[in-house]
Amino acid sequence: MTELKKVVDPGQRTHLEIHEIGTVESVRKFIVLASGIPSCVNGQIVDFENGSRGIVMGFKEDYVQILVISLGGEIRNGDKIYNRAEPLCLPVGEQFLGRIVSGICEPVDEKGPVKADALFPLFFDAPGIMDRAPVEKTLETGTVALDAGIPIGLGQRQLLIGDRLTGKTTVAVDAILNQKHTGVICIYCCIGKPYAGLLRVVQILNERGAMPYTIVVSGISPAPVAEQYLAPYAACMLGEYFMQMGRDVLVVFDDLSKHAWVYRQISLLLERAPGREAYPGDIFYIHSQLVERAGYLKKELQGGSMTFLPIVEILQGDVTGYISTNLISMTDGQIYFNAGLFTKGIRPAVDFGLSVSRIGSKAQWPAMREVSKSLRIEYLHYQELLQMSQIRTSGLSKEAEARLKRGAALAAILNQDRHAPQRVEEEIFVLHALNTGLLDLLTAEQIKKFKTEFFSFVSSSAPELIQSLRKEKKLTQEIREKLDQKLKEHFNNLSV
Repeated sequence: MTELKKVVDPGQRTHLEIHEIGTVESVRKFIVLASGIPSCVNGQIVDFENGSRGIVMGFKEDYVQILVISLGGEIRNGDKIYNRAEPLCLPVGEQFLGRIVSGICEPVDEKGPVKADALFPLFFDAPGIMDRAPVEKTLETGTVALDAGIPIGLGQRQLLIGDRLTGKTTVAVDAILNQKHTGVICIYCCIGKPYAGLLRVVQILNERGAMPYTIVVSGISPAPVAEQYLAPYAACMLGEYFMQMGRDVLVVFDDLSKHAWVYRQISLLLERAPGREAYPGDIFYIHSQLVERAGYLKKELQGGSMTFLPIVEILQGDVTGYISTNLISMTDGQIYFNAGLFTKGIRPAVDFGLSVSRIGSKAQWPAMREVSKSLRIEYLHYQELLQMSQIRTSGLSKEAEARLKRGAALAAILNQDRHAPQRVEEEIFVLHALNTGLLDLLTAEQIKKFKTEFFSFVSSSAPELIQSLRKEKKLTQEIREKLDQKLKEHFNNLSV
Protein backbone atom coordinates (compact mmCIF):
# COMPACT_ATOMS: atom_id res chain seq x y z
CA MET A 1 0.00 0.00 0.00
CA THR A 2 1.28 3.51 -0.84
CA GLU A 3 0.20 6.99 0.14
CA LEU A 4 1.03 10.60 -0.85
CA LYS A 5 2.26 12.78 1.97
CA LYS A 6 2.67 16.58 1.87
CA VAL A 7 6.06 17.61 3.27
CA VAL A 8 7.42 21.11 3.98
CA ASP A 9 11.22 21.29 3.79
CA PRO A 10 13.42 23.80 5.73
CA GLY A 11 13.18 26.24 2.79
CA GLN A 12 9.38 26.36 3.24
CA ARG A 13 8.86 24.59 -0.06
CA THR A 14 6.04 22.09 -0.22
CA HIS A 15 6.38 18.83 -2.11
CA LEU A 16 4.81 15.39 -2.12
CA GLU A 17 6.48 12.19 -0.95
CA ILE A 18 5.34 8.65 -1.68
CA HIS A 19 5.42 6.35 1.34
CA GLU A 20 4.89 2.62 1.44
CA ILE A 21 2.66 1.56 4.30
CA GLY A 22 2.94 -1.90 5.79
CA THR A 23 1.53 -3.75 8.75
CA VAL A 24 3.24 -5.26 11.80
CA GLU A 25 2.56 -9.01 11.76
CA SER A 26 4.49 -10.15 14.86
CA VAL A 27 6.84 -8.81 17.55
CA ARG A 28 9.67 -10.85 19.11
CA LYS A 29 11.41 -8.69 21.69
CA PHE A 30 13.40 -6.25 19.50
CA ILE A 31 12.64 -7.99 16.16
CA VAL A 32 9.50 -7.10 14.18
CA LEU A 33 8.05 -8.96 11.18
CA ALA A 34 6.09 -6.72 8.82
CA SER A 35 4.26 -7.10 5.51
CA GLY A 36 3.21 -4.69 2.80
CA ILE A 37 6.55 -2.92 2.17
CA PRO A 38 8.03 -4.98 -0.69
CA SER A 39 10.42 -2.34 -2.08
CA CYS A 40 12.60 -1.89 1.02
CA VAL A 41 16.22 -3.09 1.11
CA ASN A 42 18.71 -4.02 3.81
CA GLY A 43 19.86 -1.09 5.95
CA GLN A 44 16.87 1.13 5.23
CA ILE A 45 14.98 3.02 7.93
CA VAL A 46 11.33 2.35 8.70
CA ASP A 47 9.00 4.29 11.02
CA PHE A 48 6.28 2.88 13.23
CA GLU A 49 3.08 4.79 13.85
CA ASN A 50 3.87 5.10 17.58
CA GLY A 51 7.14 6.96 16.88
CA SER A 52 9.50 3.98 17.06
CA ARG A 53 12.19 3.49 14.42
CA GLY A 54 13.68 0.37 12.95
CA ILE A 55 16.22 -0.81 10.42
CA VAL A 56 15.65 -3.54 7.84
CA MET A 57 17.76 -6.59 8.70
CA GLY A 58 16.52 -9.22 6.26
CA PHE A 59 13.62 -10.87 4.49
CA LYS A 60 11.49 -13.96 4.68
CA GLU A 61 9.13 -15.23 2.00
CA ASP A 62 6.24 -12.94 2.91
CA TYR A 63 7.71 -10.67 5.58
CA VAL A 64 10.38 -8.05 6.19
CA GLN A 65 12.57 -8.50 9.29
CA ILE A 66 13.15 -5.28 11.20
CA LEU A 67 15.44 -4.49 14.14
CA VAL A 68 13.96 -1.85 16.46
CA ILE A 69 16.62 0.82 17.13
CA SER A 70 14.56 3.37 19.08
CA LEU A 71 11.36 2.71 20.96
CA GLY A 72 8.66 5.38 21.00
CA GLY A 73 6.08 3.15 22.64
CA GLU A 74 4.79 -0.41 22.65
CA ILE A 75 4.67 -1.99 19.21
CA ARG A 76 1.62 -4.18 18.62
CA ASN A 77 0.43 -6.51 15.91
CA GLY A 78 -1.53 -4.58 13.28
CA ASP A 79 0.31 -1.29 13.77
CA LYS A 80 1.17 0.65 10.64
CA ILE A 81 4.76 0.84 9.45
CA TYR A 82 6.17 3.34 6.94
CA ASN A 83 9.04 2.71 4.55
CA ARG A 84 11.12 5.90 4.22
CA ALA A 85 13.28 4.46 1.41
CA GLU A 86 16.34 6.01 3.07
CA PRO A 87 19.50 4.40 4.46
CA LEU A 88 20.25 4.85 8.15
CA CYS A 89 22.12 8.16 8.50
CA LEU A 90 23.32 9.56 11.84
CA PRO A 91 24.69 12.97 12.89
CA VAL A 92 28.43 13.72 12.92
CA GLY A 93 30.49 16.82 13.66
CA GLU A 94 33.12 18.62 15.71
CA GLN A 95 30.73 19.09 18.63
CA PHE A 96 30.84 15.35 19.32
CA LEU A 97 34.39 15.70 20.67
CA GLY A 98 34.39 15.40 24.43
CA ARG A 99 30.95 13.80 24.51
CA ILE A 100 29.53 10.37 25.33
CA VAL A 101 26.94 9.18 22.81
CA SER A 102 24.88 6.04 22.32
CA GLY A 103 25.12 3.58 19.46
CA ILE A 104 22.77 5.82 17.44
CA CYS A 105 24.75 9.00 18.23
CA GLU A 106 22.37 10.38 20.84
CA PRO A 107 24.08 12.08 23.84
CA VAL A 108 23.96 10.09 27.08
CA ASP A 109 26.21 12.28 29.25
CA GLU A 110 23.51 14.73 30.40
CA LYS A 111 25.29 17.68 28.79
CA GLY A 112 22.49 18.59 26.42
CA PRO A 113 22.03 18.03 22.70
CA VAL A 114 24.92 17.87 20.24
CA LYS A 115 24.93 20.17 17.23
CA ALA A 116 25.57 18.11 14.11
CA ASP A 117 27.58 19.35 11.13
CA ALA A 118 26.31 16.68 8.74
CA LEU A 119 24.52 13.36 8.41
CA PHE A 120 26.60 10.34 7.40
CA PRO A 121 25.38 6.88 6.37
CA LEU A 122 26.04 4.33 9.10
CA PHE A 123 26.95 1.56 6.65
CA PHE A 124 29.46 3.05 4.25
CA ASP A 125 31.60 1.36 1.62
CA ALA A 126 35.27 1.02 2.55
CA PRO A 127 37.75 3.10 0.52
CA GLY A 128 38.89 1.32 -2.63
CA ILE A 129 42.47 0.31 -3.32
CA MET A 130 43.00 3.27 -5.65
CA ASP A 131 41.83 5.65 -2.91
CA ARG A 132 44.44 4.46 -0.41
CA ALA A 133 48.04 5.50 0.15
CA PRO A 134 50.81 3.34 1.65
CA VAL A 135 51.18 3.50 5.43
CA GLU A 136 54.01 5.94 6.07
CA LYS A 137 53.47 7.43 9.52
CA THR A 138 53.66 5.67 12.87
CA LEU A 139 51.01 5.72 15.57
CA GLU A 140 52.77 6.69 18.77
CA THR A 141 51.10 4.44 21.36
CA GLY A 142 53.28 5.46 24.31
CA THR A 143 53.90 1.81 25.19
CA VAL A 144 57.56 0.83 24.70
CA ALA A 145 56.79 -2.81 23.92
CA LEU A 146 54.55 -1.73 21.04
CA ASP A 147 56.46 1.24 19.63
CA ALA A 148 59.76 -0.66 19.69
CA GLY A 149 58.75 -4.29 19.11
CA ILE A 150 55.32 -4.26 17.43
CA PRO A 151 54.98 -0.85 15.76
CA ILE A 152 51.60 0.32 14.48
CA GLY A 153 51.18 2.65 11.50
CA LEU A 154 48.45 5.21 10.94
CA GLY A 155 45.72 3.52 8.92
CA GLN A 156 46.57 0.05 10.25
CA ARG A 157 44.20 -2.48 11.86
CA GLN A 158 45.97 -4.05 14.82
CA LEU A 159 44.13 -6.66 16.91
CA LEU A 160 44.54 -6.77 20.70
CA ILE A 161 43.84 -10.34 21.78
CA GLY A 162 44.06 -12.14 25.10
CA ASP A 163 42.26 -13.56 28.10
CA ARG A 164 40.06 -11.49 30.35
CA LEU A 165 41.90 -9.05 32.64
CA THR A 166 45.27 -9.18 30.90
CA GLY A 167 45.63 -5.45 30.16
CA LYS A 168 44.16 -5.13 26.65
CA THR A 169 41.96 -2.15 27.49
CA THR A 170 44.78 -0.51 29.45
CA VAL A 171 47.11 -0.53 26.43
CA ALA A 172 44.33 0.81 24.18
CA VAL A 173 43.46 3.60 26.61
CA ASP A 174 47.16 4.47 26.98
CA ALA A 175 47.31 4.86 23.20
CA ILE A 176 44.45 7.37 23.46
CA LEU A 177 46.17 9.25 26.30
CA ASN A 178 49.37 9.49 24.24
CA GLN A 179 47.61 11.37 21.42
CA LYS A 180 47.21 14.50 23.57
CA HIS A 181 49.77 16.52 21.60
CA THR A 182 49.73 14.66 18.27
CA GLY A 183 46.46 15.99 16.81
CA VAL A 184 44.98 12.50 16.42
CA ILE A 185 41.22 12.31 17.06
CA CYS A 186 40.34 9.34 19.29
CA ILE A 187 37.12 7.34 19.54
CA TYR A 188 36.57 4.78 22.28
CA CYS A 189 33.72 2.37 21.52
CA CYS A 190 32.46 0.32 24.46
CA ILE A 191 30.47 -2.77 23.45
CA GLY A 192 28.70 -5.11 25.86
CA LYS A 193 30.75 -4.10 28.90
CA PRO A 194 29.21 -3.18 32.27
CA TYR A 195 28.46 0.45 33.04
CA ALA A 196 31.14 0.48 35.75
CA GLY A 197 33.78 -0.48 33.17
CA LEU A 198 32.80 2.43 30.93
CA LEU A 199 32.87 4.83 33.90
CA ARG A 200 36.43 3.78 34.76
CA VAL A 201 37.64 4.53 31.24
CA VAL A 202 35.83 7.88 31.10
CA GLN A 203 37.25 8.83 34.50
CA ILE A 204 40.80 8.13 33.29
CA LEU A 205 40.23 10.12 30.09
CA ASN A 206 38.90 13.06 32.11
CA GLU A 207 41.69 12.97 34.69
CA ARG A 208 44.43 12.88 32.02
CA GLY A 209 42.88 15.59 29.86
CA ALA A 210 42.04 13.29 26.94
CA MET A 211 38.31 13.95 26.60
CA PRO A 212 38.62 17.19 24.54
CA TYR A 213 39.93 15.16 21.57
CA THR A 214 37.99 11.95 22.29
CA ILE A 215 34.50 10.69 21.54
CA VAL A 216 33.07 7.86 23.65
CA VAL A 217 30.46 5.65 21.98
CA SER A 218 28.51 3.71 24.58
CA GLY A 219 27.08 0.29 23.73
CA ILE A 220 27.18 -1.00 27.31
CA SER A 221 25.41 -4.22 28.33
CA PRO A 222 22.32 -2.47 29.84
CA ALA A 223 21.75 -0.62 26.54
CA PRO A 224 19.26 -1.96 23.99
CA VAL A 225 20.61 -4.77 21.84
CA ALA A 226 20.26 -2.65 18.70
CA GLU A 227 22.53 0.06 20.15
CA GLN A 228 25.15 -2.53 21.11
CA TYR A 229 25.04 -3.92 17.57
CA LEU A 230 25.26 -0.50 15.89
CA ALA A 231 27.84 1.03 18.27
CA PRO A 232 31.02 0.01 16.36
CA TYR A 233 29.54 1.17 13.06
CA ALA A 234 28.61 4.51 14.66
CA ALA A 235 32.17 4.89 15.99
CA CYS A 236 33.56 4.12 12.54
CA MET A 237 31.16 6.59 10.92
CA LEU A 238 32.20 9.37 13.33
CA GLY A 239 35.83 8.63 12.50
CA GLU A 240 35.15 8.77 8.76
CA TYR A 241 33.87 12.32 9.10
CA PHE A 242 37.23 13.48 10.46
CA MET A 243 39.22 11.24 8.11
CA GLN A 244 37.54 12.79 5.08
CA MET A 245 38.57 16.20 6.42
CA GLY A 246 42.22 15.10 6.25
CA ARG A 247 42.69 14.32 9.94
CA ASP A 248 44.09 11.24 11.65
CA VAL A 249 41.72 9.12 13.74
CA LEU A 250 42.25 6.28 16.22
CA VAL A 251 39.27 4.02 16.98
CA VAL A 252 39.26 1.45 19.80
CA PHE A 253 36.58 -1.27 19.71
CA ASP A 254 36.23 -2.77 23.19
CA ASP A 255 35.40 -5.48 22.39
CA LEU A 256 34.30 -7.28 19.22
CA SER A 257 33.83 -10.67 20.88
CA LYS A 258 30.87 -9.19 22.78
CA HIS A 259 29.66 -7.60 19.56
CA ALA A 260 29.59 -11.10 18.04
CA TRP A 261 27.54 -12.32 21.00
CA VAL A 262 25.03 -9.51 20.43
CA TYR A 263 24.73 -10.33 16.74
CA ARG A 264 24.21 -13.98 17.64
CA GLN A 265 21.19 -12.98 19.77
CA ILE A 266 19.75 -10.96 16.89
CA SER A 267 20.33 -13.81 14.43
CA LEU A 268 18.57 -16.35 16.65
CA LEU A 269 15.46 -14.15 16.73
CA LEU A 270 15.75 -13.74 12.95
CA GLU A 271 15.64 -17.56 12.77
CA ARG A 272 18.96 -17.79 10.94
CA ALA A 273 20.63 -21.16 11.14
CA PRO A 274 23.61 -21.19 13.52
CA GLY A 275 26.97 -22.27 12.20
CA ARG A 276 30.36 -22.83 13.86
CA GLU A 277 30.26 -22.27 17.63
CA ALA A 278 26.57 -21.31 17.21
CA TYR A 279 27.46 -18.04 15.47
CA PRO A 280 25.56 -17.09 12.30
CA GLY A 281 27.28 -17.79 9.01
CA ASP A 282 27.60 -14.10 8.06
CA ILE A 283 29.49 -13.05 11.21
CA PHE A 284 32.71 -12.84 9.14
CA TYR A 285 31.08 -10.36 6.78
CA ILE A 286 29.66 -8.33 9.69
CA HIS A 287 33.16 -7.71 11.08
CA SER A 288 35.07 -7.52 7.79
CA GLN A 289 32.83 -4.75 6.43
CA LEU A 290 33.71 -2.85 9.61
CA VAL A 291 37.49 -3.27 9.80
CA GLU A 292 37.99 -2.69 6.06
CA ARG A 293 36.92 0.92 6.55
CA ALA A 294 40.26 1.71 8.22
CA GLY A 295 43.00 3.04 5.99
CA TYR A 296 45.22 5.88 4.88
CA LEU A 297 43.70 8.05 2.13
CA LYS A 298 45.63 9.53 -0.78
CA LYS A 299 46.56 13.21 -0.67
CA GLU A 300 44.04 13.90 -3.43
CA LEU A 301 41.37 12.75 -0.93
CA GLN A 302 42.70 15.01 1.87
CA GLY A 303 45.21 12.42 3.15
CA GLY A 304 43.37 11.50 6.36
CA SER A 305 43.73 8.17 8.11
CA MET A 306 41.75 5.94 10.43
CA THR A 307 43.52 3.39 12.63
CA PHE A 308 41.64 0.56 14.33
CA LEU A 309 42.54 -1.20 17.58
CA PRO A 310 39.86 -3.90 17.85
CA ILE A 311 39.93 -5.93 21.07
CA VAL A 312 38.85 -9.57 21.28
CA GLU A 313 38.60 -11.68 24.40
CA ILE A 314 39.56 -15.37 24.37
CA LEU A 315 39.30 -18.17 26.92
CA GLN A 316 42.36 -19.81 28.50
CA GLY A 317 44.73 -18.59 25.80
CA ASP A 318 42.89 -20.34 22.96
CA VAL A 319 43.45 -18.23 19.83
CA THR A 320 41.80 -20.84 17.57
CA GLY A 321 38.23 -19.79 18.38
CA TYR A 322 35.90 -18.82 15.54
CA ILE A 323 35.70 -15.08 16.24
CA SER A 324 39.39 -14.68 17.12
CA THR A 325 40.61 -16.48 13.96
CA ASN A 326 38.20 -14.44 11.85
CA LEU A 327 39.58 -11.19 13.21
CA ILE A 328 43.19 -12.32 12.97
CA SER A 329 42.66 -13.06 9.27
CA MET A 330 41.16 -9.64 8.51
CA THR A 331 43.60 -7.41 10.45
CA ASP A 332 47.19 -6.35 9.78
CA GLY A 333 48.64 -8.03 12.85
CA GLN A 334 47.85 -8.94 16.43
CA ILE A 335 49.21 -8.17 19.88
CA TYR A 336 48.79 -11.23 22.10
CA PHE A 337 48.45 -10.69 25.85
CA ASN A 338 49.66 -13.72 27.79
CA ALA A 339 47.86 -14.47 31.06
CA GLY A 340 50.95 -16.34 32.34
CA LEU A 341 53.14 -13.26 31.85
CA PHE A 342 50.50 -11.10 33.50
CA THR A 343 50.45 -13.25 36.66
CA LYS A 344 54.25 -12.96 36.83
CA GLY A 345 53.92 -9.19 37.09
CA ILE A 346 55.02 -8.34 33.55
CA ARG A 347 53.16 -5.22 32.39
CA PRO A 348 52.12 -5.04 29.65
CA ALA A 349 51.89 -8.82 29.28
CA VAL A 350 52.76 -8.84 25.57
CA ASP A 351 53.91 -12.17 24.15
CA PHE A 352 56.46 -11.30 21.45
CA GLY A 353 56.42 -14.88 20.18
CA LEU A 354 52.77 -14.73 19.11
CA SER A 355 52.52 -11.01 18.32
CA VAL A 356 53.20 -9.47 14.93
CA SER A 357 52.70 -6.22 13.04
CA ARG A 358 52.73 -6.83 9.32
CA ILE A 359 53.08 -3.26 8.04
CA GLY A 360 53.85 -1.03 11.04
CA SER A 361 57.63 -1.40 10.80
CA LYS A 362 57.53 0.41 7.45
CA ALA A 363 56.26 3.51 9.22
CA GLN A 364 58.57 3.25 12.23
CA TRP A 365 60.99 6.08 12.94
CA PRO A 366 64.45 5.19 11.56
CA ALA A 367 65.88 6.02 14.99
CA MET A 368 63.48 3.60 16.71
CA ARG A 369 64.17 0.94 14.08
CA GLU A 370 67.90 1.28 14.74
CA VAL A 371 67.78 1.03 18.55
CA SER A 372 65.18 -1.77 18.61
CA LYS A 373 66.23 -3.97 15.67
CA SER A 374 67.20 -6.91 17.92
CA LEU A 375 64.81 -6.21 20.80
CA ARG A 376 62.29 -8.98 20.13
CA ILE A 377 64.82 -11.76 19.62
CA GLU A 378 66.87 -10.65 22.64
CA TYR A 379 63.81 -10.63 24.86
CA LEU A 380 62.65 -14.07 23.70
CA HIS A 381 66.15 -15.50 24.25
CA TYR A 382 66.19 -13.95 27.72
CA GLN A 383 62.87 -15.61 28.62
CA GLU A 384 64.17 -19.01 27.48
CA LEU A 385 67.49 -18.58 29.31
CA LEU A 386 65.73 -17.42 32.46
CA GLN A 387 63.51 -20.48 32.42
CA MET A 388 66.52 -22.78 31.94
CA SER A 389 68.48 -21.09 34.73
CA GLN A 390 65.65 -21.73 37.18
CA ILE A 391 65.78 -25.49 36.66
CA ARG A 392 69.55 -25.92 36.40
CA THR A 393 71.44 -26.98 39.53
CA SER A 394 74.96 -26.16 38.32
CA GLY A 395 76.38 -22.68 37.81
CA LEU A 396 76.00 -20.62 34.64
CA SER A 397 78.77 -19.51 32.34
CA LYS A 398 79.92 -15.90 32.34
CA GLU A 399 78.38 -15.43 28.91
CA ALA A 400 75.00 -16.69 30.16
CA GLU A 401 75.19 -14.44 33.23
CA ALA A 402 75.93 -11.44 31.00
CA ARG A 403 72.94 -12.28 28.78
CA LEU A 404 70.72 -12.60 31.85
CA LYS A 405 71.83 -9.16 33.08
CA ARG A 406 71.18 -7.64 29.68
CA GLY A 407 67.79 -9.38 29.45
CA ALA A 408 66.83 -8.22 32.94
CA ALA A 409 67.64 -4.64 31.94
CA LEU A 410 65.54 -5.00 28.78
CA ALA A 411 62.64 -6.47 30.80
CA ALA A 412 62.82 -3.52 33.21
CA ILE A 413 62.59 -1.10 30.28
CA LEU A 414 59.61 -2.90 28.76
CA ASN A 415 57.85 -3.13 32.12
CA GLN A 416 55.66 -0.04 32.24
CA ASP A 417 53.15 1.38 34.70
CA ARG A 418 49.61 1.62 33.39
CA HIS A 419 48.31 4.96 32.15
CA ALA A 420 51.85 6.33 31.98
CA PRO A 421 52.54 6.55 28.23
CA GLN A 422 56.00 7.66 27.11
CA ARG A 423 57.02 9.90 24.25
CA VAL A 424 58.84 8.23 21.37
CA GLU A 425 61.91 10.38 22.05
CA GLU A 426 62.01 9.11 25.63
CA GLU A 427 61.75 5.51 24.46
CA ILE A 428 64.58 5.99 21.96
CA PHE A 429 66.83 7.61 24.58
CA VAL A 430 66.36 4.72 27.02
CA LEU A 431 66.83 2.02 24.38
CA HIS A 432 69.98 3.75 23.16
CA ALA A 433 71.29 3.75 26.72
CA LEU A 434 70.53 0.01 26.89
CA ASN A 435 72.51 -0.63 23.69
CA THR A 436 75.55 1.13 25.15
CA GLY A 437 75.59 -1.44 27.96
CA LEU A 438 75.33 1.15 30.74
CA LEU A 439 72.03 -0.20 32.06
CA ASP A 440 73.40 -3.73 32.49
CA LEU A 441 75.05 -2.51 35.70
CA LEU A 442 71.80 -1.28 37.27
CA THR A 443 69.04 -3.08 39.15
CA ALA A 444 65.41 -3.08 38.00
CA GLU A 445 64.54 -0.35 40.53
CA GLN A 446 67.48 1.76 39.41
CA ILE A 447 66.48 1.37 35.75
CA LYS A 448 62.93 2.43 36.58
CA LYS A 449 64.31 5.54 38.26
CA PHE A 450 66.67 6.16 35.34
CA LYS A 451 63.79 6.06 32.83
CA THR A 452 62.00 8.91 34.59
CA GLU A 453 65.04 10.99 35.52
CA PHE A 454 67.08 10.85 32.31
CA PHE A 455 64.42 12.29 30.00
CA SER A 456 63.71 15.07 32.50
CA PHE A 457 67.45 15.75 32.65
CA VAL A 458 67.73 16.04 28.85
CA SER A 459 64.53 18.12 28.66
CA SER A 460 65.93 20.70 31.07
CA SER A 461 69.57 20.72 29.95
CA ALA A 462 69.29 20.14 26.18
CA PRO A 463 65.71 20.59 24.90
CA GLU A 464 67.06 21.16 21.39
CA LEU A 465 68.19 17.52 21.36
CA ILE A 466 64.57 16.35 21.71
CA GLN A 467 63.42 18.81 19.06
CA SER A 468 66.12 17.66 16.64
CA LEU A 469 65.16 14.00 17.10
CA ARG A 470 61.48 14.80 16.55
CA LYS A 471 62.36 16.67 13.36
CA GLU A 472 64.92 14.25 11.92
CA LYS A 473 63.39 11.03 13.26
CA LYS A 474 66.81 9.41 12.96
CA LEU A 475 69.95 9.18 15.08
CA THR A 476 72.30 11.42 13.15
CA GLN A 477 75.94 11.56 14.16
CA GLU A 478 75.37 14.90 15.86
CA ILE A 479 72.36 13.69 17.84
CA ARG A 480 74.18 10.50 18.83
CA GLU A 481 77.23 12.39 20.11
CA LYS A 482 75.11 14.81 22.14
CA LEU A 483 73.04 11.95 23.53
CA ASP A 484 76.15 10.01 24.58
CA GLN A 485 77.47 13.14 26.27
CA LYS A 486 74.22 13.60 28.21
CA LEU A 487 74.29 9.92 29.19
CA LYS A 488 77.79 10.31 30.57
CA GLU A 489 76.84 13.47 32.48
CA HIS A 490 73.74 11.83 33.92
CA PHE A 491 75.58 8.70 35.05
CA ASN A 492 78.24 10.78 36.73
CA ASN A 493 75.54 12.46 38.82
CA LEU A 494 73.20 9.47 39.06
CA SER A 495 71.48 9.34 42.44
CA VAL A 496 70.45 5.69 42.67
